[in-house]
Amino acid sequence: MRTTRLIATALFAAASIAPAQQITLPLWPQGMPEAWRVSGPEKDTTKPSDNLIAGRPLLRITDIATPTLTVYPPQIAKNTGAAVLVFPGGGYRILAYDLEGTEVCEWLNSIGVTCVLVKYRVPVEKHYPDSFIDLEDAQQAMRLTRTHAAEWHIDPHRIGVLGFSAGGHLAAVVSNHADYAPAGSPANKIDARPNFAVIIYPGYLASPDGPAEEGSVTRLAPGQEPNAHTPPTFLVQAEDDPVHEENALLYYQALKEAKVPAELHLFAQGGHGYGLRPTDLPVTRWPALVEDWFHTIHILGASADQGNPNAASVPAKTP
Repeated sequence: MRTTRLIATALFAAASIAPAQQITLPLWPQGMPEAWRVSGPEKDTTKPSDNLIAGRPLLRITDIATPTLTVYPPQIAKNTGAAVLVFPGGGYRILAYDLEGTEVCEWLNSIGVTCVLVKYRVPVEKHYPDSFIDLEDAQQAMRLTRTHAAEWHIDPHRIGVLGFSAGGHLAAVVSNHADYAPAGSPANKIDARPNFAVIIYPGYLASPDGPAEEGSVTRLAPGQEPNAHTPPTFLVQAEDDPVHEENALLYYQALKEAKVPAELHLFAQGGHGYGLRPTDLPVTRWPALVEDWFHTIHILGASADQGNPNAASVPAKTP
């Protein structure tokens, strides 16, 4: 009898630390809101001559005809109830799917956060505000996540977004325009607004001032203005980023003027597209800064458990 109890205890302990099963769902099970075509089957466009990041190659996928989300749950014993939708970057032409996607999920899981990796439609000729395809995919991903929150052991009030480069732009867009709906469409009862946003080396948030001042970037891009409903936001960029550090600087200033809680980290070196692969450069330590910020805004920590419907089965992480 004692042996049986010991075996049962061991099996329960093993289950509590084992990785939970990943789930993949189509973003638009009833069909996309507009016609969508790609030039061929989904593929990785990486070539042997492409640059390496921290000495390793990366996946560059494109021709995404069926956008999806994949849920990466943390170990049951570590689950805090928080979740993050991750938008990889790639200039709306490709998605850096491992560098800015699956590897980010591994880190989020390590701190007890469910990762929802969004494979949104690319390539697109135009992004928001000239097109709404990117925003629609982000809204739909958030609504699906909230719909399944109880099933996935997620607190629906602690779901954020994290994006890189073009994905950072998309994280900002859904933060500022979560209530967008096409003209004539019925209102959606499920809120698409993130509870927080993490924006890493964003693009498209700032605009050049015009041909007379080529290279000068001093204004926010049209349609990127934060508002009273924009969630708390964390920004990271390097001063030597060829995409322009003004994307983060100008957006941060706009957040401040809109009285949105925000935190900006600007580093001297790092360039663009480093993901979270560690190097000697301090900018690659941004995940630790984000984890601290999660505690600051009560996404992680004992106080985050208040109001969490899964608190009894999802233990909070001790700060």
